[in-house]
Amino acid sequence: MQQINIHEAKTHLSALVEKAAAGEPFVIAKAGRPLVMVSPYEPAAPRPRTGFLRGHVSVPADFDSMSGDEIAALFEGTR
Repeated sequence: MQQINIHEAKTHLSALVEKAAAGEPFVIAKAGRPLVMVSPYEPAAPRPRTGFLRGHVSVPADFDSMSGDEIAALFEGTR
């Protein structure tokens, strides 16, 4: 892995970032002592959200017909 002095890294930052993004990580050093490693960013894979409330919420068996009369009255303006 390439080690680059901090002054050189500041001078050539754009080119170095392009190389790192292309898969060539490098180390930035100060006075010969490694400080940081620059490598390509790899976003985490999105986690599926399906079922995240399983076990915390229950749906009643009559869910489709719950408060049907009240909802109809609200739409018809008779309430």
